[in-house]
Amino acid sequence: MNRLYHFPLSPYSRKVRLSLGEKKIEVELVEERYWEQDADFLRRNPAGKVPILKMGNRTFADSTAICEYLEEAHPSPSLLPNSAENRYEVRRLVAWFDDKFHAEVTSKLMGERVFRKVMGTGYPDSANVKAGSRAIKYHLDYMADLLDQRRWLAGNDMSLADFAAAAQLSCLDYISDVDWNRSEVVKDWYAKIKSRPAFRSLLADQVPGFLPPGHYADLDF
Repeated sequence: MNRLYHFPLSPYSRKVRLSLGEKKIEVELVEERYWEQDADFLRRNPAGKVPILKMGNRTFADSTAICEYLEEAHPSPSLLPNSAENRYEVRRLVAWFDDKFHAEVTSKLMGERVFRKVMGTGYPDSANVKAGSRAIKYHLDYMADLLDQRRWLAGNDMSLADFAAAAQLSCLDYISDVDWNRSEVVKDWYAKIKSRPAFRSLLADQVPGFLPPGHYADLDF
């Protein structure tokens, strides 16, 4: 049995789960409290991060490396376009959401509202929450600009760029931190990707002490 060590509200875990689901690769989900850094976990990934994918006798770490491996080992359906130029655009946007969006938005909203309590590191920093709330407006507007010109974020076909973005936004939607009224085109994009079978396990996630809003699992939100 393939196994994915993850945390439900880790956007990097969710990105890999979406790729696995889209490619119809079944995995057993094992929740990992990665911040506790126990010895068994660190043996699986000395970097101390989730997700970690175990397939057969091989163990894979780092969400982008895992997604790229899955794309090469299981190329259908494809989540990377054929041309080098279009692949570049997908990779650019994956990095945008994994790095810039996460640093400016997810780490400040999810990090303060959820992970401080889960990890027992104190109370939310209101300055960080305010900064994250400001920054998400910029990112939603940037996504709207892209989607005004394209069917999907990186082009005319759904790709890893869409999964990287949806992974971040779905975590924030779990705590009602996305203003879906800001952009109709972004809301429509999220409704499309949210309705895919690969998304179902994400919509069933529950984190003790944090109940998702009613619209979270609603496909017609």
